[in-house]
Amino acid sequence: MAAGGSYSIVEYFGGDGGYRCGYCKHEMGNFSHGMWSHTMTVQDYQDLIDRGWRRSGKYIYKPIMNKTCCPQYTIRCHALNFHPSKTHKKTLKRVNKFLSKGEMPAERCDEGHEGESMNSVHEEDVRPPPEDSLKIDHSEVQDITTSPDTDSTNSTAPTTPREDAVPASAEKTSNVMPKKGKGADPNRPLCRKAKDIRKERRLQKEQQKQQETVSSPSPAQSKSSSNQPKSLEEFITESLPNDPQHRLEVRLVRSSPPSPQFKATFDASYQVYKLYQMAIHKDPPDKPTESQFKRFLCDSPLEAETAPDGPDVGYGSFHQQYWLDGRIIAVGVLDILPFCVSSVYLYYHPDFSSLSLGTYSALREIAFTRQLHQQSPKLTYYYLGFYVHSCPKMRYKGQYRPSDLLCPETYAWVSIERCIPRLDIAAYSRLNENAQAGDALALKDLGRALVLHRRTVMPYAAYARKRKGSNDEKEVEQYASLVGQTCAEKILLYRA
Repeated sequence: MAAGGSYSIVEYFGGDGGYRCGYCKHEMGNFSHGMWSHTMTVQDYQDLIDRGWRRSGKYIYKPIMNKTCCPQYTIRCHALNFHPSKTHKKTLKRVNKFLSKGEMPAERCDEGHEGESMNSVHEEDVRPPPEDSLKIDHSEVQDITTSPDTDSTNSTAPTTPREDAVPASAEKTSNVMPKKGKGADPNRPLCRKAKDIRKERRLQKEQQKQQETVSSPSPAQSKSSSNQPKSLEEFITESLPNDPQHRLEVRLVRSSPPSPQFKATFDASYQVYKLYQMAIHKDPPDKPTESQFKRFLCDSPLEAETAPDGPDVGYGSFHQQYWLDGRIIAVGVLDILPFCVSSVYLYYHPDFSSLSLGTYSALREIAFTRQLHQQSPKLTYYYLGFYVHSCPKMRYKGQYRPSDLLCPETYAWVSIERCIPRLDIAAYSRLNENAQAGDALALKDLGRALVLHRRTVMPYAAYARKRKGSNDEKEVEQYASLVGQTCAEKILLYRA
């Protein structure tokens, strides 16, 4: 139960039947467990994604890892320690060159990084349960009170530099004054040979490197010394003049509950999504409908929450819109959770595909995570969804390092460098090298799992006594095992 007094409420669907895989296109090879979430606290969802679950709209699913054709491992990036690779730097330079000079690249440098299609899971066949039959009314549910929705929107700083920004050349200038020397004017420094100056600089660099090995500063902090590597934030704004050819602004709008800014830009955002699905994922024109767009990318079970130690924008579901010269060209669908920013989906206008917006947006989202960390220190990770090693075009997510994969058996995080050799051998792997390790949050007491029955919250043991002869114990036990003991004791499983 959240601090505001609200519960998460779900209906479990099971996961016995196979369906078409969106990665390898196997007709009946994809298997996953699924549940419909009527409402969910951000902490409960954080706990669920740390057990391998992921949401698409209000549908939350967990691949059956040892059975599905293309195992999907939850992947997270350590945002604070992230350093862009050569490919990442190249993408940022291409975008900045376009913004500053208007030069559109001839071709993409990250071909194959389009991301997941909407049919990578089987929500296409899932329809929301009729809430009228459930009659879920939080005001009438015994012992349940929901926290009021908070509507907060925020805009991140535009990519174009401020007029009062310090020039790059000024930032690289050393502030160390030379020692006074002897000469005609003792107040002026003694002339020095260029060879001696270069030698002194080399010594200073070596001393600096030694200091960094002892105590390295947070990479999210600004670099004041020219001999330190540039930060991600510096690469994002590098080489941008005060009067660029194009102006890019990134705006964050709350999508659920929809903020006024989200409502005002809904149609423009949907049109970009429709063009993206048809051009990039080859959907027929009648498939990316407005109702589909709402269900999968706008609707969310996450409650809008705020906390004293949380980020200023609050927690919940958002759209991060990329505005180029006054129009939307890309949208990143995000969840802001207590410990991470979780990427849900990205879509962009096909006319700008050569800018590699999939890579660019991921880098911006990592920078955004670092920005939120300044306000909420416990928020340190960027979740990229699922890493699918058996699908080559989905391996790009492993390039954002340092990163970890979630062990599907112990739910411990393992460095991706240690996982790759195992996944090269077999698509499914336990990942955790400790053979003695187990699931620390494994189900131990089914009777303590909470259920919602006739508007009343009760432990499953009490429900089973009321419903003598009930044959749902196997289903409830499967659900509780998948979400773990902690979540089973917090989340309400709806029982008719």
